[in-house]
Amino acid sequence: MSTPTSLPLNARPLVTGFYEKRTNSVQYVVADPETRKCAVIDPVLDFDPKSGATATASADRLLAHIEREGYVPEWILDTHPHADHFSAADYLKERTGALTAIGEKIVEVQKLWKSIYNWPDSFPTDGSHWDKLFADGERFKIGSLDVEVMFTPGHTLASVTYVVGDAAFIHDTIFMPDAGTARADFPGGSARALWQSIQRIMALPDDTRLFTGHDYMPGGREPQWESTVAQQRRENKHLVKARSEEEFVEIREARDRELPMPKLILHALQVNICGGRLPEPESNGKRYLKVPLNALDDAPWGDA
Repeated sequence: MSTPTSLPLNARPLVTGFYEKRTNSVQYVVADPETRKCAVIDPVLDFDPKSGATATASADRLLAHIEREGYVPEWILDTHPHADHFSAADYLKERTGALTAIGEKIVEVQKLWKSIYNWPDSFPTDGSHWDKLFADGERFKIGSLDVEVMFTPGHTLASVTYVVGDAAFIHDTIFMPDAGTARADFPGGSARALWQSIQRIMALPDDTRLFTGHDYMPGGREPQWESTVAQQRRENKHLVKARSEEEFVEIREARDRELPMPKLILHALQVNICGGRLPEPESNGKRYLKVPLNALDDAPWGDA
């Protein structure tokens, strides 16, 4: 892994978060104020598991904001393959022509879930569903803004953080301080790897703005998604309590044993490891999701 970002933090992107209440997810539009170029991070494709219906209302909110602000989309970025919602990356690519990207370790996730779904040998596990796969420490631009990719596994073995000027998009690593940290018990997850990833994020400058990917509104408060490195160090309920890696792993694994699996994990992963593409229509023109029974009981829950 590379050392924490050395990019200049005086660059301040324009960041707008969009809370999606069905899955408690936060989508982001990140824009360069100078060029008006922008990126979308972790867009949501709506899905109703009861009816099997998909919709694009959440993603269309992003498009309306982009049009209203006069932005030009350059990138559609996912931080990791999500287990609780479908990615709208493919839909937004069709609408905007922007490039799609994710971390390069997605190929390992594809291999893992290809086995769980018993997909045929012809299914590619090379990340070719995206336009670009980012390596740890790789840099790219949103307009004139420099972006650095940090490999931050633990929640999944493919998770990355995007550092854009004074902002870092950390998704399922650290939540708001009163919510603690993200779970690490999915196939390929690791509480130990999550601790190490959090230390990389905490090594960023104190005033770095941290944008998380979910908020479950502890105590019934209103949704929140922005904090700073300094605030997280002072207040995060897991990081304040866990002063060592071993203490954190104990806390995180105990908490994870109490959590039910996300209700959409088996639905969402087969879409999200394909860059947000829905399954191809069958002979009757309908698309079908495949849900393997007892899959997670026997899944290889190895370290990241």
